[in-house]
Amino acid sequence: MILPTSAVQITLTGALVAVFIAVTIGATLWWMLHPPESYVQRIAARAESELQQMVGSLIVAFSPDIDSAHMMALAAKLARGERSELLALYVIEVPYTLPPDAVMELEERAALDALGAAETIANKSNVTIRTETVKARSTKQAVLDVAKREKANLIILGSFREGKYSGAPLGRIIEEIAADAKCDVLIGVEGKHGTLLIDESAQSSTPPA
Repeated sequence: MILPTSAVQITLTGALVAVFIAVTIGATLWWMLHPPESYVQRIAARAESELQQMVGSLIVAFSPDIDSAHMMALAAKLARGERSELLALYVIEVPYTLPPDAVMELEERAALDALGAAETIANKSNVTIRTETVKARSTKQAVLDVAKREKANLIILGSFREGKYSGAPLGRIIEEIAADAKCDVLIGVEGKHGTLLIDESAQSSTPPA
């Protein structure tokens, strides 16, 4: 039996329409099950990726003009969470009136105290830390040179205010490091009561007054 030509054409047309409908429904279901990322999700994913790239080698810088003690707990947590290398650096700025390797007993004692405290905080957080004392003519250049040598991804600085009673901005050296560093710089200003970034284990072990 030979079907009329019109019947064959109707069958092909119906098949094409059916295929089109099926593809459309499938695409719609796929889109519903895989909605595009929202703006917030894209920002969060990018921030997480940048953090993973940023936190690789950390340097916490100290000097007579940079008090970073209150940043050590945060630095230890970052290093532990990202399995990063942590270096505590103390820079002793030697004036040009003295030889580069001049003995500066007070400054060297301050360096030992600051780095010893840094080691204690890192050890309580089960983080391996290296310490280094550098004598240099320029604190800024010493920090930047060590950051370059260590291929640091982040420099962590505490705060120091010039002219505490005049409300002056952050110390000049801190601003210069932040301006010229080739990596990210995190500057932490200690809270009014100095408790925002203290070591939690030390806080919990302190008996109530």
